[in-house]
Amino acid sequence: MEQPLVSVIMPVYNGRKYIRQAVESVFDQAVPLELLVIDDGSTDGTEEELAPYMERRDFRYLKNHKNMGAAGSRNRGVREAKGRYIAFLDADDWWEKGKLKEQLDVLKKTGYVLCSTGRELMKPDGTSAGKYIPVKQTITYRDLLKHNSINCSSVLVEREAALRFPMEHDDSHEDYITWLRILREYGCAAGIDRPYLKYRLSEGGKSRNKLKSAAMTYQVYRYIGYGRLKSAVFFVSYAVHGIWKYR
Repeated sequence: MEQPLVSVIMPVYNGRKYIRQAVESVFDQAVPLELLVIDDGSTDGTEEELAPYMERRDFRYLKNHKNMGAAGSRNRGVREAKGRYIAFLDADDWWEKGKLKEQLDVLKKTGYVLCSTGRELMKPDGTSAGKYIPVKQTITYRDLLKHNSINCSSVLVEREAALRFPMEHDDSHEDYITWLRILREYGCAAGIDRPYLKYRLSEGGKSRNKLKSAAMTYQVYRYIGYGRLKSAVFFVSYAVHGIWKYR
């Protein structure tokens, strides 16, 4: 196996129903990669579902000895990764072909350390929900404060940056905190306005409970270091974008 350029980190907890589609979409990417599945204690047969991939040299299955949550599982994957770049993909989402190749090209062209893509919202059965969430070609730190346009499953980021700013605070939107910290340190992120990510809507995700998600978003700004007033101002902007996004 050639040295992977990209390490794909896929945390999973009881994801047997959808994970094969996610895995196949990774192996459809025409770049040197490895896939690390971080199993956070599944009891639904997820490991058995992954049996066909266990002998692949570009596949690694890691099982947490204790429950670490999504943030901890992703951080473990980043530490174990061998690639120069990290891509995150949740076990119930999937990618279109060509995603990683175009993101690598964009990062090389721009010199940025992080790139995200647009996403199409999908129903639980995998059919389109008829909604596309676009992304700007260039995302600044100020842009991101007002609206988190970077979806975790769309991200390609240099491993060095992911190591410097691991995901923290599972009681909040841990990925949003990380993107803010990375942009505050490194500058802008790149965006590819194409639905390379197919984002499956589910009832179980943290962001599906709107009141809970709102409280966690406000907490993001507090964790970043802003006072109550500024956090409230940023939250109002975030709320307006959220209404548009899911209307």
